[in-house]
Amino acid sequence: MNIVFMGTPDFAVPILRALADRHSLLAVYTRPDAASGRGKRLLPPPVKRAALELGLPVIQPASLRTSDVRDQLIARAPDVICVAAYGMILPPDILAIPRLGCINVHASLLPRWRGAAPVHRAILAADATTGVSIMRMEEGLDTGPTALQVSTPIGELTAEQLTLRLAALGATALLDVLDRLADVTWSTQDDALATYALKVTRADVALSPELTVAEALRRIRASGSSAPARLTVQECILTVVSASSTEVPLAPGEVSAGPKALLIGMADGSLSLDMIRPAGKGGMCGSAWVCGARLDDTCTWQAL
Repeated sequence: MNIVFMGTPDFAVPILRALADRHSLLAVYTRPDAASGRGKRLLPPPVKRAALELGLPVIQPASLRTSDVRDQLIARAPDVICVAAYGMILPPDILAIPRLGCINVHASLLPRWRGAAPVHRAILAADATTGVSIMRMEEGLDTGPTALQVSTPIGELTAEQLTLRLAALGATALLDVLDRLADVTWSTQDDALATYALKVTRADVALSPELTVAEALRRIRASGSSAPARLTVQECILTVVSASSTEVPLAPGEVSAGPKALLIGMADGSLSLDMIRPAGKGGMCGSAWVCGARLDDTCTWQAL
């Protein structure tokens, strides 16, 4: 089967590799290189790096709404366009090009969590399970009918860990659907059950003493480089990379800093800040930071 693939982040890489092992990939479309880091160097997206390793042609249009992009896709004559977290809306004239349609790997159990950040929103909402949906694309945002859904428990996984698990599930599920595409039964989504996964902001993962331990842990697990979970201790800004609940009784906002642990009080208990990233520094365990921080005996922690 001749396929054009469209994807951008790490989630899409295992799906791209699985397709390349089984099918003929005519081209890989991904977002343009983006500035990153303090030096604002242009860095290629993960899918571009993987595609080049596989020796596949890479196309990086700034938009899909140009006649040049449409004409190039028509000339490639794909049987299917497979999409995984591409980051661009496919306009109707692109959706109409492949004879077998455009198929998307979406990281949720649709119609729950349509949109940009389904993995993070599932964690923040305390969902017990999530999964992947293989859907046929149409003009609406993640509204198309589904051919296959595979679920998995979320447990205590971080957004990064859960994304990797869903990517592997999505790769296997997509190959399954492609193998029996002519006989697939497409199930219409129930729009009345739809929820929307808006992009996660820093406010969504901000930490404050008024949160419960469970709420804070979900925010930490759903945080990342673009939306870090942060707080201040004695005017020091800390990004919390990982934490765990403790049995130590602390009042909300209270800090217990010792050679073995950095603990903070929440609304209903306390957290151990196991791994943190002080502003301008690399990651370190909370106890190591305490050794050099010279904290006051009565210091507290606050929301940033």
